[in-house]
Amino acid sequence: MYRIVRKKVLNPTVTLMDVDAPLIAKKAEPGQFIILRVDENGERIPLTVADFDREKGTVTIIFQIVGATTEKLNHLNEGDYIHDFVGPLGVASHTEGLKKVAVVGGGVGCAIAYPIAKKLHNLGCEVHTVAGFRNKDLVILEDEFKACSDIMKIMTDDGSYGTKGLVTDALKELIESGNRYDEVIAIGPLIMMKFVCKLTKEYDIKTVVSMNPIMIDGTGMCGGCRLTVGGETKFACVDGPDFDGHLVDFDEAMERGTIYKEFENRKREEACNLFAKEGK
Repeated sequence: MYRIVRKKVLNPTVTLMDVDAPLIAKKAEPGQFIILRVDENGERIPLTVADFDREKGTVTIIFQIVGATTEKLNHLNEGDYIHDFVGPLGVASHTEGLKKVAVVGGGVGCAIAYPIAKKLHNLGCEVHTVAGFRNKDLVILEDEFKACSDIMKIMTDDGSYGTKGLVTDALKELIESGNRYDEVIAIGPLIMMKFVCKLTKEYDIKTVVSMNPIMIDGTGMCGGCRLTVGGETKFACVDGPDFDGHLVDFDEAMERGTIYKEFENRKREEACNLFAKEGK
């Protein structure tokens, strides 16, 4: 059992939790993830390590409330316990030797991008961050990104905060103003990462994306997280979650990502109704 030591609502659909997990905190690195179960009958879901504190022994997770399990998780509070919390899993993001990087985050994907930007900054890398959201109310981690970014641009679809437009607009502007990046790191919705990669390919800039599809066992045995990368089948849980974005078959990944949408919506509705009946 893993105790929740802090809970913070970042926006109406995104929540941050610090979880007491000293063994995981001791070994976790940016880019890795954990798999949790809210209770003994719960499903397994992967969540990226959003931060960690080795001294306090805590691991930070940030999740969007999109299905039944994240709905249940969000109903837990400080002092409550998560039944299973396993990790760190996956391959840590490559950060060594990079001198200048553009980190592009979209929506809750910014929670995955932040620890990478933070580590790059601590290693002396020049970090330019572009963070995109639908509107002002959904902006997260702004102060945290500012603390580890030499340049930061916030984009919103409706122009209610930062600059109106897409993350690709800001990235293109940065590139065309003369910035030469060793690498672009893009993390967010699949469609966003697809078009970031399409842009960077025009400029021949290496681009790494974080692929976080449905994962079940986290060890590569179930095959639920398979992807096609460079014409080969890869498993995000053991081969990734980071991959060369110019080689990822995004269209296939997007199609597979919608397979369980109807089921997920139904299960979340059932969970919401259950909590409503219990008065929670």
